[in-house]
Parts: sequence; structure tokens; C-alpha cells
Amino acid sequence: MAPLSDDALTTILGEAKAIALVGHSPKPQRPSYQIAQYLRSVGYLVYPIHPAVKEIDGHQVYASLGDLPGPVDIVNVFRRAEFLPGITAEAIAIQAPTLWAQLEVTHPEAETLASAAQLNLVMDRCIKIEHQRLMG
Repeated sequence: MAPLSDDALTTILGEAKAIALVGHSPKPQRPSYQIAQYLRSVGYLVYPIHPAVKEIDGHQVYASLGDLPGPVDIVNVFRRAEFLPGITAEAIAIQAPTLWAQLEVTHPEAETLASAAQLNLVMDRCIKIEHQRLMG
């Protein structure tokens, strides 16, 4: 599976409205928290996903992707690479069109699953960095 072009990433980021952030930490010093805040600040609806937390800054937290109240355009993953195949399967099950794994998060099985399901897959790239680079 070839990496997505800048044009494809721009389209994904430009058309997305809702993002599920898997591994959203309630701790402000953590990158997942900071990136969720950034994504909200630029207009995305961000659904926090964390099985051990009920609320973050007044936002309801969902235990899994299957618990979300509605569709999402991007599943952004802040978990170790070993969890990526399972999260990919969940993203496919909820029919999310794009799975975005943060820096240093890659997995060949996730790539195989995503390709078979025709899921857009971005691995080893920070959604905030790419948004700032491509969307200004």
C-alpha cells in the first residue's frame, strides 16, 4: 500500500468533520491530549476513546469505537503499534473511511487489513503536523 499523496491527505483533512481519537489521555502534558485540543480548535468534532476514563474536559469519553454515537471520518490512533491491527478491524467495522496512526506507529497486518477493506491508511505521521503543513 503506497503512502497517500499530499493531495489525498488534504482532501481527507478538508472533508473530515468528526475524528475519533483512540488513546486520548486526560493528562494535559500528553501529546494525545494536546493534539485533541488542537483538532477541536480548528473545527473538528473530536470523540475521545479511552476505556478507563469517563470524561475529559467536559467531553464524554467512549470505551471503544463501537460505542460512538455517530459516524467518524478519521480514526486517529495514539496506541502502541501492537494494538493497530485490532483498532484497524474496529475502524473497518464502524465504516470509518480513514485510519491515521501517529508517529512511529506502523504495523504490516494493519496495512493488509486496511488495504483489503479499501480503508485510507496513514501511518507514522502526526495529524497535527500534517494539518498545519497542508491546511495552513
